[in-house]
Amino acid sequence: MQLLNTLLIGITAGSIYALMAIAFVLVWRSTRVVNFAQAGMALLSTYFGYEAVSRIGSFWVALPVAMIGGAIFAALVELILMRLLVKHASSGAIAGVAPIIATLGLLGVIRAVISMIWGGQDLRIVAPISNDGFTINGSTLVFSPLKLLILVVVVILLILLSILFQRTNLGLALRASAHAPEIARLSGVRVDAVRTLGWALAGAAGAVAGLFQTVNGNGTFSPDSIEFSLLLVSGFIAAVIGGLDSLLGAVLGGLFLGITISFVLMYVSSGLFFIAPFIVLLTVLFVRPQGIIGVKASRRA
Repeated sequence: MQLLNTLLIGITAGSIYALMAIAFVLVWRSTRVVNFAQAGMALLSTYFGYEAVSRIGSFWVALPVAMIGGAIFAALVELILMRLLVKHASSGAIAGVAPIIATLGLLGVIRAVISMIWGGQDLRIVAPISNDGFTINGSTLVFSPLKLLILVVVVILLILLSILFQRTNLGLALRASAHAPEIARLSGVRVDAVRTLGWALAGAAGAVAGLFQTVNGNGTFSPDSIEFSLLLVSGFIAAVIGGLDSLLGAVLGGLFLGITISFVLMYVSSGLFFIAPFIVLLTVLFVRPQGIIGVKASRRA
């Protein structure tokens, strides 16, 4: 029973990591930028969801509200900040890392703005369904209806996004805009608009991660919530070990990371909570640098 519970805890945590990893992959695939402000965007979207719950009283209304709010905010970030930054920092010693540095600064700005608007106190969102574990043969599992919902949402999101990227012209445009923007422009693709859409999709995925991260815990959150910082680190590590170009890799990376950490904490030491993710990252990078699903880059002449 302990083994089963440990596995289920890892799957649940890994599902939330996978949602954040998907957001990282969406931005990377559309703009070739690692967005370290993703946790701040997820936190802001959670506040949007909180406002919807406070006024309407329904989590199921708050979820799409948070997703729409997160998508709009992410699109504005790309439109107002990232697009201009990429344009004016296209040359120079830090041209490649300038957008990444900007996202780190943006993370701090978002947290500061949230504190100004909502204050620094803890707020609460009640889970939409029970978080009490299922009972089997008189034994209670840690796996609950809420955790099952999180897992189902991750699977549905993966399927929808995979269809978008692999089966639609829009998905082809997203991939072309990231890998060869000039060729994409010559082919008639509106690269700037497509990149903005990629950021918007990532903002929506991050909003889902933020809300589920909150309700899967004790339901409380604040501008300084350590849970969102951990979500940022875990989501990024999951995206890297899965392969930054792969949505499926993001999910597999999240699940692999969550299960591994769960077993380490249960059977090795709970003191390794902050160290275990980086050990997993280093191990995967040594064994398979391109990630679980990633493809080795071809050598150019």
